[in-house]
Formats: sequence, structure tokens, C-alpha cells
Amino acid sequence: MLKGIAASPGIGIGKVYKLADEEPVIDRSVIGEAAVEHEIARLETAVAQSKRQLEVLLQNVLRSGSKDAADILEAHLMILEDPMLQDNTVSGIRDRKIKAENAFSTAVDGLTAVFEQIEDPYLRERAADLKDVGSRVLKNLLGIPIKDVSSLEEAVILVAEDITPSQMAAADKRYVKGIVAEKGGLTSHTAILARMHEIPAVLGCNNAMAAMQHGEIAAVDGTQGIVEIQLQEDRIAVLEEAIRRQAEAKTALLKIKNDPSETPDGHRIELFANIGKPEDVAIALENGAEGVGLFRTEFLFMDRSSEPGEEEQFQSYRQAAEGMAGKTVIIRTLDAGGDKDIPYLGLPKEENPFLGWRAIRICLDRTDLFRTQLRAILRASAYGSIWIMYPMIASLKELRKANDVLGEVKNQLELEGIPYDKGIKAGIMVEIPSAAVMADQLIREADFFSIGTNDLTQYALAVDRGNGKVSHLYDSFHPAVLRLIQNTISAARKEGKTVGMCGELAGSPLAAVLLLGMGLEEFSMSPSAILKIKKIVRSIDLAYARAVVQKVMALEEPEEIKAYLGRILKDLKLDYLLE
Repeated sequence: MLKGIAASPGIGIGKVYKLADEEPVIDRSVIGEAAVEHEIARLETAVAQSKRQLEVLLQNVLRSGSKDAADILEAHLMILEDPMLQDNTVSGIRDRKIKAENAFSTAVDGLTAVFEQIEDPYLRERAADLKDVGSRVLKNLLGIPIKDVSSLEEAVILVAEDITPSQMAAADKRYVKGIVAEKGGLTSHTAILARMHEIPAVLGCNNAMAAMQHGEIAAVDGTQGIVEIQLQEDRIAVLEEAIRRQAEAKTALLKIKNDPSETPDGHRIELFANIGKPEDVAIALENGAEGVGLFRTEFLFMDRSSEPGEEEQFQSYRQAAEGMAGKTVIIRTLDAGGDKDIPYLGLPKEENPFLGWRAIRICLDRTDLFRTQLRAILRASAYGSIWIMYPMIASLKELRKANDVLGEVKNQLELEGIPYDKGIKAGIMVEIPSAAVMADQLIREADFFSIGTNDLTQYALAVDRGNGKVSHLYDSFHPAVLRLIQNTISAARKEGKTVGMCGELAGSPLAAVLLLGMGLEEFSMSPSAILKIKKIVRSIDLAYARAVVQKVMALEEPEEIKAYLGRILKDLKLDYLLE
């Protein structure tokens, strides 16, 4: 049994298909002046060949309707056309008198090193795109065949040291039953596409290539982060039964997609989706989302050399609003910093970036950036139901400053005669303990709350959630965190204001009964979790959920709390939702 990062949930069984291409051997010899133009011509031929290959893959994925895979391949085509990459390679050939593969490899390594120095994990993973394109060009330069995963004919588990974005995009998803890679994390393209296509995946799985044999039957459990090899027939039968149960559960859940999110005793809540770009709206609606509880606008600012302008942002926000057709879309203003570095913003290197210059702190210092975003959001509000949410608010002073800037932008739009929703709501994320403690004061000047449990847990327990040494201490079921959540919900309810949650806890079946009993009105989560939470909500009375809260708040340890909530789901015959 192998262990790694649980990157995409579910269980898959298939034959191991090892993606081990022949490695390019770089000729480091010096060439004569007469050979320079020949080497440049070789480079141009290999780049053109790579471009044709990517264009064929792009057309294939476009026909399959995979927008995310198409985005990756389009990005790869842009990398191929990057003048810096091409110029650096040609300069290497001319100035250093080296062969095309040597010059190109050096140019790719130089640019890759820049990406790998970036602290933000999402941006750091983009180095994989550059390496992927570089590997393709080098293989074409050297005449090495590129393994084709677009024409699979049987169920397979893709296994590699690092599954490249283009391999993931090109793979025939009908036959890929699981993914195992020695490298990669939750923010890698491999993980993102695996979750999008509901393919179980375990990444960061050390020694997978050596331990797994090509052609053997293996199983991937992307929920537990486990890979099973050398399977016996009886174990295969057990796993196939688990897969069958999961498929039945998914089919059953789809039947309640259009049913109201309402308890048997008539208490209605809202189930929203978290998205990162307007195209995600379609996936949210497919999973029964009743709105968008978190539009992570930082993704509009990533993977580029300068910030998006007002018009570009406006079009994105408008697209999301129109796509939701009148349903609420809560747009979070720029949440940069912490583990989300955006190089062109010039964020300083800090000892403790999560406690530093980030989120609303940046926006209140860089009001030019903030005003541009607020103008775009306000303009888009004329095309749907949009709310504004400020991240990382720690005090009334910050909330008032943010609202002052919003008021100034509104006045400017009025003077220019530009329409916007005059009644637009502006609320805050409660993710800093100070905000949760003084929630009764903040809610008087905020239109709504949305609890961000990821950072709230991190700050309340003084645990860096990205630090493997202490990650075992990070637990949103800790009694202290639950008390902060309960205080926040109570404060909002007393003022008659909406209170939601957009952190990971909102999509946890284990937490659903507890949060419902606490009075949470809006749950926002990954689209794939929505129907699970709806099933639980439709299975219990509010009075019962409130009784569960009383019991939980008397317990002292996270383990006790989770065990008790697990027994609740088991008693309700809903524990299968934890798989």
C-alpha cells in the first residue's frame, strides 16, 4: 500500500499505465559558425511540430467540451510563442555556439527557476506548464516519440513521476479510472482537472513509479490518499462493491438536485458554490447550486504580468451574474498575500506572510487597485444579484474604510451616469478571531457575514495550515473554533442579518448537522459537495440539529466531537456520505 496526498476523491480500479517516456539526452558539444543557422532551423521545425501537436489536442478537447483542459493547452500554445523563450534560445545558439536542444533546455530551465522561487503554491505549480512544453519541444528536436494517452482502450490508472498538464488534458477520460503521481499538490493542474472530471487521484506519492508495475491491477482511493497494489481477487471484489455503492449514491443524490434545501420541519437554507472563474458557474448549476457564496477574484489576477483592468474584470463579474440568472453571486474583493503571491503587486517577503500585508490590508493601501475592482463589481451588479465581500476584516476601522471607498466609487458612477444596483450588499468574511469575538459590533455595519473557516482555524489555533510539522494540530472541529463560529452566527441572527460560511467546513458532511443547528443560513462549498449537504439537510429536523449542538458544545476534544457527529450520521443511515 502506498500513501500520498488525497487530491481528488473516489475509488478507481484499473491496469497501471506508466507514463515513462524516454528522457532526452542533451548534446553539450560546441558547434561551428557554419552550423548555427542549421540549429536555428532545427529549433523552428521542432517548435512548429509541437504547435501542430498541441493544436490537434486542443481541437480534441474542445470537441469533448472540456473548457479547463482547453485552457491549459491554449496556455501551452502561448508559451511556445513566448518571444523571451525563443529569443533566449536563438541567442544561446548564436552567442555560445551550442546545439538547439542545449540552448532550448537552458532557456526553459532559467524561466522555470523563476516560477519555482514563487511562494504561492498555485503560481509555483505553473512551472509544470513550462516544463511540459519544454519536454515536448526537446523530444521533437531529438526524434523521441511522445506517449499518446488520447486513444486508450481499457480502464487504466495513470502513473507517473509527474503527470504533465498536456497529458492530463489529452487523456481519454472515459478510461482513466485513477491517477497516481510522485509529484504535484492540491493546486496543480493535475489535481484541478482530476476533481473536475471526478477522477480519483493521489499525488505526492513517493516511489510510485518503482513500486507499481506496468499492466498490473491497482486501486486508487483519492478520498483517503491511498494506492493499493498486488491486489487479490477478494480485495478487488470489495473495492468494486465500494465503487458500485458510490455510483448508486451519486445517482440517488441527483434525484434531489431540484428539490428545496429544506428540513422536514420546514426550515429553509441556501446551498451555494465556491468558484474561481465565471466558467465555473456551469458546474455549480449542474450540481444544484442556488447561488455563488464565494467568487475568488484573485484567480483573475494570477498567471499574468499585470493586473486586469476594469473592463476585463467587469466582463468576468457580469458573465458570472448573468450565468446565475438572478441568483446571488458574492464577489470577494482581492485576497492576495499569504500563500497567494502575485509577483507584479510587489508583495514584500515576510517572516509570517499569513499575518502580514494581505487581503483588505493591501486594498486599503492600494486604493487605486481597490477602486478599479469596486467599479467593475458595481457595474456588473446592474446585470444580476451581486453582493460584495471584504476579506480579512479585523476591526470596525477597516470595515468603515472599505465602505468609505465603496461610497466614493458609487458617487463617481452616479456622476458618470453609469447604472449599478443601488441596494447592493457589502459584507465581510469572518476569518480572524478578533472579528468573531466582536461580531456583535461588526454586524451593525456589515450587511452580512460569511465565515471563512480555513483561516479562522489557522489563526485561532496558531497553526500554519501549510506546515507539515504542525498540520495535525489544524482541526476546524476544535471546541475553540466552534465557539467562535457559534458566536458569529448568533451575533448575525440577533441583528436579522444573513450569515453564511464559505470555508471547507461548509462542505463537510460531518459538520452539516452541527452547523444547521447553530443557525447557519447559507452553506457555500465545492460544487461536488452540494448534494451531499442537501441530503443531510432534508433528512433532519431543525429541533434535532439544535439538540446536537448542545451535546457537541459540552465535549472537550475534536476527536470526541467528530466521533459523536459520525455516530449521528450512522444513526441516520447517512454515513455513506463520508466516503
